[in-house]
Amino acid sequence: QSSLRLKSKLFSACGLFCYSEFTLVPGRNMYTVREAEVKNVFHGISASIEGMSLAMYMAEMAMTLSPTGQEAQRELRLLLNCFYMVSESKTDLRVVKAVFELRTMSECGFMPQIVCCRDCGVYDGAAFYLDVQEGYLLCADCAAKAGKRCNLDRNALFALRHICLVEDKKIFSFKISVGSLEKLAAVAEQYALTHLDKPLKSYDFLKTVLP
Repeated sequence: QSSLRLKSKLFSACGLFCYSEFTLVPGRNMYTVREAEVKNVFHGISASIEGMSLAMYMAEMAMTLSPTGQEAQRELRLLLNCFYMVSESKTDLRVVKAVFELRTMSECGFMPQIVCCRDCGVYDGAAFYLDVQEGYLLCADCAAKAGKRCNLDRNALFALRHICLVEDKKIFSFKISVGSLEKLAAVAEQYALTHLDKPLKSYDFLKTVLP
């Protein structure tokens, strides 16, 4: 709590949505912060309540998943990239949200099976069904046989594959129509929340400002 005092040398490094590097000293029961250096402050996030609520949602999801090792490094890069996109108003917040949800699930070992239809192997089509619980795809014909209603169109499926599979620096390099984004956003949210161990406190508020 001493770091929250204005005169503390650690105050600026502990701000909300501030990326900092800390030097820790091991003690008998805990670590003590010896020094901290601010790497980046995402000032633009606080420019809107929508941006703030989305950033809090993404941060809570990352904390809930708590990956380790290389997964943690990839998760941090993703989170910082999404914070940057929100801070600089680079793209639609619903796109940022869908990218984070799908990519973070993929990085943490929950990538859906998105190559082709599970039952017939079809790769392309006007509509597909993604089972958000099991993570498999069904083409329109196989979905109809299984009594499932398609929740992705062609462009939404292309974006989903892009987000899950492309290299980090190209993750936002896709275009999507408003109608396809609605489908992508709904599936991404359902898929992510289904695979979390517990509900996110930030989710209910986020949905009031970014439905």
